[in-house]
Amino acid sequence: MNSLLLMLAGRQKDSRLPRRLVVGSELMWLVVLALLMGGCSIQKLAVNALGDSLASSGDVFTSDEDPELVRDAMPFTMKTIEMLLAENPDHRQLLLSACSLFTGYANLFVQVDAEQLEEIDYQESERQYRRALGLYLRGRGYCFRSLELAWPGIVDRLATDPVAAVEVFDKPDVPLIFLTGASWGGAIAIGMDRPDLVADFPAVQALMDRALALDESYDHGAIHGVLITLNSLPESMGGSPDQARFHFERAVELSNGYSVGPYVSLAESVVVAAQDWEEFRDLLETALAIDPDQAPAMRLLNVIGQQRAQWLLERIDRFFIDYPAED
Repeated sequence: MNSLLLMLAGRQKDSRLPRRLVVGSELMWLVVLALLMGGCSIQKLAVNALGDSLASSGDVFTSDEDPELVRDAMPFTMKTIEMLLAENPDHRQLLLSACSLFTGYANLFVQVDAEQLEEIDYQESERQYRRALGLYLRGRGYCFRSLELAWPGIVDRLATDPVAAVEVFDKPDVPLIFLTGASWGGAIAIGMDRPDLVADFPAVQALMDRALALDESYDHGAIHGVLITLNSLPESMGGSPDQARFHFERAVELSNGYSVGPYVSLAESVVVAAQDWEEFRDLLETALAIDPDQAPAMRLLNVIGQQRAQWLLERIDRFFIDYPAED
């Protein structure tokens, strides 16, 4: 699943730090000092100031071109947000940011490590999968808290009657319900051996369907991107290859062809299942040909997506029974 908000600065034309980054860094350190030193009035002002600042800086991470830099920076931001939430647990925008960051970190970095380690260190791979699962669930927990603040009892209703439960949401709620579904779905994908998680799959489907109905174009077609993966599941779980291809076409259209994610998602889900290595290769080569700078808001996700596309292409013979052997 390729989502996910991942919110320190986009590329600049010179080496000077942008003023918003300098101011943001100063503010963050002042908040951390205030939290450590105490003082209720100072803490409250600092928490609200940085909380609002973090909540409005969604493109700061996603526009970066250096995944390693973002990977190193995200844990500090995640822990800072948790410190802020300890002081102001009902700050809904901070809860949304926490859900986004924990989900994104799990999806873009920890789960990727787990998958790539399978070939060389199975035990470490399993450890990283467990860590990714924990991060997804932690992110989901923050989304749940935000949901409960606005609609008390909604989490239980999502578990028992998800189709009816999601009717309370309107268009402004799309970021929250999308992230709730993304974190929940990520946990289910890793925890397929846990019946308590798998049983919640209808809730994820209902959240994504509602988000799609409210704002199909959200985040350059990101909802369609997730639905590619959901529809690659067996038909017994509600999957449909035809629907996955429909969502692929819409995701490409809504992103103006600038998003790597839909090509990679279709290739490694539907096309592998269909055992069509030529389409697999063509999709991944198309993904690699996209210029990440064409869509700065998606730069980070596209760079990481292209790394995955290259990794998959290098292992194409492992996914297809009839892949021709090299001479």
